[in-house]
Amino acid sequence: MANIEVSPTVSNRNRRIGIGLLVFVAGMVGVAYAAVPLYQIFCKVTGYGGTTQVADANPKGVIDREMTVRFDANVSTDLKWTFTAAQPVTAKIGTTETINYIAVNNSDEPITGTAIFNVTPERAGAYFNKIECFCFTEQTLQPGERVEMPVVFFVDPDLDADKDLKTVREITLSYTFYASKK
Repeated sequence: MANIEVSPTVSNRNRRIGIGLLVFVAGMVGVAYAAVPLYQIFCKVTGYGGTTQVADANPKGVIDREMTVRFDANVSTDLKWTFTAAQPVTAKIGTTETINYIAVNNSDEPITGTAIFNVTPERAGAYFNKIECFCFTEQTLQPGERVEMPVVFFVDPDLDADKDLKTVREITLSYTFYASKK
């Protein structure tokens, strides 16, 4: 059997391909770990997936177009709470509104819950601004405790310039409470 001799150029080429593949795999692993925080940042900036915005106030004022905001309340099956939504609000876009959700701990022990939220239509999330919200922190309710959970919000007047939302007259803000992992 004949000996096959590998030239130094083929050996160098194989080494470069191997190193390149290792760098590629390491990069893909890094991207996989960064995907969740990057996606959360993307959603926060763009309102994608119904993610709302956080604001201190409405600097853009109020416009004549009206919007009805409906509220939805859900509780995970592992959380022994009753969670009730506020009544719908109809107001001019840009008006700061305050509504209250009601939560009741139906168990005989303190329970801490955390709320996740979204807005529909999803595209409207970029224009839905919360100034104050119970969803910013975990909530602990004592046995039998009933609390009002305020949300202070406004719809950004820039929504009116979004051609995809010209026919939208209603936005729904939805929360789901889950038992805290702690």
